[in-house]
Amino acid sequence: MPVGVPLGSVRSMSMAPRSLEDFPHFALSDEHQDLRKVVREVSETKIAPHAAEADEKAEFPQASYDALRALDLHAPHIPEEYGGAGADAVAVCIVIEEVARVCASSSLIPGVNKLGTVPLLLDASPEQLQRYLPPVASGEAMFSYALSEREAGSDTAGMACQAVADGDDWVLNGHKAWITNAGVSQFYTVLAVTDPDGPRGGNVSAFVVEASDEGFSVGAKERKLGIKGSPTCEIYFDHCRIPGDRLVGQVGQGLKLALRTLDHTRITIGAQAVGIAQGALDAAVTYVKERHQFGKAIAEFQGVQFMLADMAMQLEAARQLVYVAAARSERGDRDVAFFGAAAKCFASDVAMQITTDAVQLLGGAGYTKDFPLERMMRDAKITQIYEGTNQIQRLVMARQLLR
Repeated sequence: MPVGVPLGSVRSMSMAPRSLEDFPHFALSDEHQDLRKVVREVSETKIAPHAAEADEKAEFPQASYDALRALDLHAPHIPEEYGGAGADAVAVCIVIEEVARVCASSSLIPGVNKLGTVPLLLDASPEQLQRYLPPVASGEAMFSYALSEREAGSDTAGMACQAVADGDDWVLNGHKAWITNAGVSQFYTVLAVTDPDGPRGGNVSAFVVEASDEGFSVGAKERKLGIKGSPTCEIYFDHCRIPGDRLVGQVGQGLKLALRTLDHTRITIGAQAVGIAQGALDAAVTYVKERHQFGKAIAEFQGVQFMLADMAMQLEAARQLVYVAAARSERGDRDVAFFGAAAKCFASDVAMQITTDAVQLLGGAGYTKDFPLERMMRDAKITQIYEGTNQIQRLVMARQLLR
């Protein structure tokens, strides 16, 4: 009870809804629910059939891209004024969640298109927005994000890639590592040091680099544990000259822009994790109802039921946290940094636990490629690592609390 508020005054408040219609609905809108149905149908019919093959061959899921592009789901966040669907942050999470439910690699198509373009949406010039967003909205191009380096992962300010002014141009030298969808994307948001003698972290600027730029190249694919259908490569800049109008925002403000971007896009990793976990839970529920031991379905055993209950409970908690964070992102709330980190951290930990438990519920069958659970378990692991490890997420949350 709040100090100074008499009990009688609280009792006199009209807190009960006058009718069911007056009760606040903590639910998605009809439009969001309709979107989920559409994405689930295309995911199950057009994406799921190719998921195992994309993983096995470590090939970009072109069929998934084509299916998503046909329904404007490949980059749904692009505003309508640039030819996009104009989906809000919650809607984007629903798209990513439903695609990840059947194929985590394919869910990185809308996810990384958002990651690559959010820096522009936050701080680009009108000319840059008009130049780069329409091709992404139409599906003619994809957009990747290049922040990390081999020796600058969590320590982003320790990057070595440099951009030196030369007349009206900039010349880039160095590399970026762990770039999702590298080699498939035509455009890259690149962070580089523009003042080697400047203050650490305050000497980084953001640029758009195009795959056709001379001096730009893409390395070999990383051999990964999971998300194998999404290529991850190093990219290189060897005296890569770009015009001055490729600078995004202000000189020296690039790292701030990069971190502001992650505050928003980490939420989509949470959505991906929720989708992977939902796919694993669905597969496990189906299996335990069909698998018989000791004369009855193993779903009838209390130990199995308790596992399923815990999985579903944690999953729903993660989903709601992701949606709350997405709503805060859409509104531009000041606490989006905390909620973005919390959604990503909690949902990814939940996904790792649920996929592990799902494999356990299938026993030996879960350990084989005859079922999708082992792939989902491998895919879930990266959600605890990229866009900031979960240890870094806890630091972000703590700093927000201690401000």
